[in-house]
Order: sequence, then C-alpha cells, then structure tokens
Amino acid sequence: MRRTVDRTAGKVMSMREAVAAFVHDGDTVSLEGFTHLIPTAAGHEIIRQGRRDLTVVRMTADIVVDQMLAAGCVTRLVSSFVGNSSAGSLGELRRRIEHADPEPLAFEEYSHYGMICRYLAGSQRLPFYPLRSYGGSDLPSVSPGIRKVASPYPAADGSTEQIYVVPPVNPDVTIIHAQRADRRGNTQIWGLTGIQAEAVYAAEKAVVVVEELVADEVVRADPNRTLVPGHAVDAVVPCPRGAHPSFAQGYYDRDNAFYRSWSAISKDPVRLREWLAEWVYGTADHAEYVARLGEEFWAGLAVGEALSEPVNYGRRL
Repeated sequence: MRRTVDRTAGKVMSMREAVAAFVHDGDTVSLEGFTHLIPTAAGHEIIRQGRRDLTVVRMTADIVVDQMLAAGCVTRLVSSFVGNSSAGSLGELRRRIEHADPEPLAFEEYSHYGMICRYLAGSQRLPFYPLRSYGGSDLPSVSPGIRKVASPYPAADGSTEQIYVVPPVNPDVTIIHAQRADRRGNTQIWGLTGIQAEAVYAAEKAVVVVEELVADEVVRADPNRTLVPGHAVDAVVPCPRGAHPSFAQGYYDRDNAFYRSWSAISKDPVRLREWLAEWVYGTADHAEYVARLGEEFWAGLAVGEALSEPVNYGRRL
C-alpha cells in the first residue's frame, strides 16, 4: 500500500504554476518524449498562457508543435523530424514552411543522431560534438550549424581528418513527461526512454510532468528506473493522462483515431483554430480536457497488466 504523498512539499506545482514560472516569451523550450510520454498537456498550457516568440526544440516535431504554431507561440523550430507520427501531415507547419502562411517559420534541421549529439554537447557543456553520419548527406548544405573541423589526431594513414560537428543546445527550460516521480523530482521512466535525461541536463531549468506522484520509498525501492535525478529538476507537475494523444507505457494506449483525424483538422486553418478554441482555450486546464473526453473514451484506451519481475537489490545485514 502506497502512503499518501504530501503535494505541498518539495518541488510539486500545478501545470499553470510551472509554465508561469519557467516559460517566458522569447525562451528556448525543449519538449522531449519519443513516441510515448509526449508533453502535450504542457504544450497546451503554454498556449493558454499566450507565450510568444518561442524557439521550440523537439527531435520529433509532431501534433503538439503544430498546435503551438497555430496558436502563435513559436517563431523558430529546431528538429530532426516533422510529421504526424506515421498518420499524416502537419498542416500548420507545412503552411509556415512552404508558403510563409500566415508568417514564416525559422526552421533548423538536423538528423536524429545530430540532435542527440546536440543534447549530449549541451548536457556536458561542450562547445560541439563530433559525428560521422553526415558523410554523403545534403543536410550540411541547408543547416549552417553543421560544420567541419580538423581532428587533432592523425588518421591511421597519417592524414588529417575533417569531421562533422554540431553545436550544443542549451534550452532555457526543458519539459518532459514521465510515468512517475517523487516530490523531490526523482523521475522514473520505463519503455522508450529517448533523450529526456540529456535534454534535462542541457537546460537551465527543468520541469517534469508525471502521470503519478509517488512516495519517496517507491522510487528508492526501484532505483534503476530513475532516469532523471531530483537534483536536475526544478518542478514536478502531476498531470494524469497528460501525454494524450500519445501514450504512457503502462498507463494508457495511443489514441490512433486522433492521430488519423489530425491531418484533416490541421489542413483547414479555420477548423484547426476551432479545435484550439474548444479543446485548449475552452478548457481551464488538462483535468477539464480529460473530463470532457469522458470515462467511456478513456476506457477505450485502457491497457492491461504486463508486470515486470521484481529484482532483489540486496541490503546490508
């Protein structure tokens, strides 16, 4: 039996409080989570609070980025993939990039591994990070951040090797979604883990949104699942179902119907803004968004148990 968690202690905040405290106009904001644990509810609260002139860093720019663009929050996007997660297109993003409609979007493009290297450089406070995977690619011709430097070490044949490098990324704030954390911010993730830890360490401030706030001893009982330690976290936001329409491994499934519907919604600027008016501006917070969808809807995304075998960490006798 888990004991009751004191939500007033430690770093626990509401989503409204966390966004107000850590996301400001003109900031560089990293929103990370790969396939599942996408911080959708955080993106919606940024929209509600009317943030402007943001640079959004997200490896897989998807529906939440499309929504933030339509709401006028974003002027620059740094990404390695744009799309509606195998289900279609992002209408607002395409209008911005292809036709500067209603205004242009500054877009910095890297490969997936290039973005990983940027986060690694940022988290380690390095001036750049080397990688070989741009050989033969045309990305360096469209992304001025990708450059070449001379290796300080000779190649096997004694020649001087020219190697590609990417710059660090150091967001003003990183926001991630996770399954659970304690009140101090010790955050546990299982399933696909992505680049969340590096994105947190690269940032000046970090907000972790979780499905569940748990007692300290729950985290201590399974320390290997702690992907982000509390010392790197500035705020913990309990927000059940906050990754919808993506999924949270072990909590709820992916809303594939919504992903399939988004292409048609976002293709029509009027329909897209009507959707924002109803589901983001028209809801006070994510709890109201969840309630409006209804328990029958959520029952359709319920997942069964697939328990992990307990392990014996041992203890000193």
